[in-house]
Amino acid sequence: MKKIISCATLSVLGLTLSVANADEAAIRQAFTKSMPEVKIEAIKPAEVSGLYEVSVGSTVLYVSENGKYLLQGRLIDIETRTDLTEQKLAATRLSALEKVGQNKMIIFKPKIKKYTVSIFTDIDCGYCRKLHSEIDQYMAEGITIQYLFFPRAGKGSESYNKAVSVWCADDRNAALTAAKKDQKVAIKTCDNPVDEHMQLGEDFGVKGTPMIVTEKGNIYPGYLPAKELVEALESEKKAN
Repeated sequence: MKKIISCATLSVLGLTLSVANADEAAIRQAFTKSMPEVKIEAIKPAEVSGLYEVSVGSTVLYVSENGKYLLQGRLIDIETRTDLTEQKLAATRLSALEKVGQNKMIIFKPKIKKYTVSIFTDIDCGYCRKLHSEIDQYMAEGITIQYLFFPRAGKGSESYNKAVSVWCADDRNAALTAAKKDQKVAIKTCDNPVDEHMQLGEDFGVKGTPMIVTEKGNIYPGYLPAKELVEALESEKKAN
């Protein structure tokens, strides 16, 4: 049976689109006036009537249709107990990582690839060092590890300078391994993505290192042994 679309239906659709466009314009105008430094990437209706979902980098905000009120927090579907905000954040994280690109990460690849994780790491962090000391175990499980730097002591710290030197080394993988063993790495400077990594970590809400981001954009804060990480990744696959 064909779906009949009448002139009245088209009028309603047109009105809906006009209202949505007007709401989006109001929201953008409100941000431009009050927070001009904020770069909006997307605006779309949220699951809750009267609210719009606004994507800002790796953050999701909720704004009233007139652009007057802003909510920052989690939107939960009570019936299904689903964190709707986390689902959106996972997608934004993946998009952000893709924008950084693998050419700006230090990657350890197994012979047979089964999984990929991105890890924010601090060279001087104890659990980061523990994780890397077991790199062969992760490789044996087929886990590709993409490292991004997040020196917790901040820019200009010893950990930050080590990260820059590692990136500028002739063999970044070998230099990172040496640095995590507390071995001296030649001090070097060059164009590097360390600041970009740190900003991304801030956007992702990194509170400590290591922080693992999966292929689905989900986060596992802290160290996970290779076997446990595989279990988590497998559970993630089944859930999707």
